[in-house]
Amino acid sequence: MSYINNLIVTFVQLLPKSIVRVFSGKYIAGDTLQDAVSLTLELNKKGIYTTIDVLGEDISTRDEAIYAKNECSKILDAIKKFKLKSNLSIKPTQMGLMLDSDFCYQQLSELLDKAVAIDNFVRIDMEDSNTTDKTFALYKRLRQKYNNVGVVVQSYLKRTLPDVKSLLPFKTNFRLCKGIYIEPEEIAFKSKNEIRKNYLDSLRFMLQNDLYVGIATHDEYLVNESYKMIKELNVSVNKFEFQMLLGVREDLRTKINEDGYKVRVYVPFGKDWYAYSIRRLKENPQVAGHIVKNLFGLK
Repeated sequence: MSYINNLIVTFVQLLPKSIVRVFSGKYIAGDTLQDAVSLTLELNKKGIYTTIDVLGEDISTRDEAIYAKNECSKILDAIKKFKLKSNLSIKPTQMGLMLDSDFCYQQLSELLDKAVAIDNFVRIDMEDSNTTDKTFALYKRLRQKYNNVGVVVQSYLKRTLPDVKSLLPFKTNFRLCKGIYIEPEEIAFKSKNEIRKNYLDSLRFMLQNDLYVGIATHDEYLVNESYKMIKELNVSVNKFEFQMLLGVREDLRTKINEDGYKVRVYVPFGKDWYAYSIRRLKENPQVAGHIVKNLFGLK
């Protein structure tokens, strides 16, 4: 199957962009912020929340980082203007994390100040393992001043549960996901069962310690086990939410929503949709198989 998925990735890259858009369109709101706003309004009508992300984390200059920050600021403006049930997700490298940590901190501070003013929240996404320590350091520094900021942890990394425990004093608001980046076996679990176990162990610690968590998964097994854990621990519905990517497992998303649990969908937009799509396929070739299955309605 991995061989087939890699062939699909190669095949997709040979196609014209107009055709690739067929592959990516279901998973990206569109080129513009208005596309993301319109989609969020549609989801909000169904009782589903969103987190909006502007594509383009690969930056190399301060000017590019400032431009990205300004685009994120526009998202917060739109959330206020259209009364969206949404918040903001950002990639720390997009804000200049790998250029200058102080500069990145200032960038995030400006966004968080604006989010505070409209009673909103900013999620710092987690990227590959080269950025993990710097991302946590950034989060801890911001958390000393701001309450409206959270971070992401990835259960395929062996360090995740210790990281979660180390962040307990910060009363961290987490998004817990499996992780998508390709990492070496020395630092990452490779088997499905190990990743699932680490996910559930981390989730149990979060819930037992009264930490808010976005349970981000498309794995029906993990959703079902989360249901059981929530019931076992008698967790209040205002202490967690389920989170999913746009266009993935919409059937499962509908079920969770109809079961009365809060659901938030990750809504990316931007002109960098092509680079984003190809990069994601290269990082995780099995996604290509899922895309083809979804496109043709296969199980």
